[in-house]
Amino acid sequence: MHVLIVGSHGQIGQRLVRVMNGTEHTTRAMIRHATQRAEMQSLGATEVVIGDIEGDVSEALDGCDAVVFTAGSGAETPPEKTEDVDRNGAISIMDQAVAAGVRRFVIVSSMNADTPENGPEHMQHYFAAKKAADDHLRSTDLEYTIVRPGRLTDDAGTGRVAIAKTLNRYGEVPRDDVAEVLYTVLSSPNTVGRSFELLAGDTPIEKAVRGV
Repeated sequence: MHVLIVGSHGQIGQRLVRVMNGTEHTTRAMIRHATQRAEMQSLGATEVVIGDIEGDVSEALDGCDAVVFTAGSGAETPPEKTEDVDRNGAISIMDQAVAAGVRRFVIVSSMNADTPENGPEHMQHYFAAKKAADDHLRSTDLEYTIVRPGRLTDDAGTGRVAIAKTLNRYGEVPRDDVAEVLYTVLSSPNTVGRSFELLAGDTPIEKAVRGV
């Protein structure tokens, strides 16, 4: 599978590129600045392309079988930039993926995306943008998977997680393990048309994903 990673220079994106290096998939890392090219190549990206999620990325999508959208504005980003990236940018790439004939689309969303009003007030705009993107993805014909992690940490991955449609609790998950889950999802047909929450846990990643 030839996979476009959107947000490849971000913290999850870089980890995903590294995880996928040497696997059955080839990776096309989309970056915003040419100065990031050498770094992405050193992580193992098969190809590196320059593109802006707020613009035309049809060339980046050309020939791809799947998209993994790992871009995110971050908790401290102003609401208008969150709209540009997490809502409008994500929706634009979904629509362009459909037009380009891409079939598979995996997106990193967030816990609380279905109920933005239940999150902390300063994060509600972020959750609302994620919800809008997730809802739009569900409305397309793309073979989607929506991954909703809890609070992301830089702790070393354990290879073990908790996954369920709703976990009924909140918590943390290492970015290392999120990247491993994204890679595993790409080869797991049972995750098509599904959304699930993701936290640190006790179940090996492959088993947890296969059980979605």
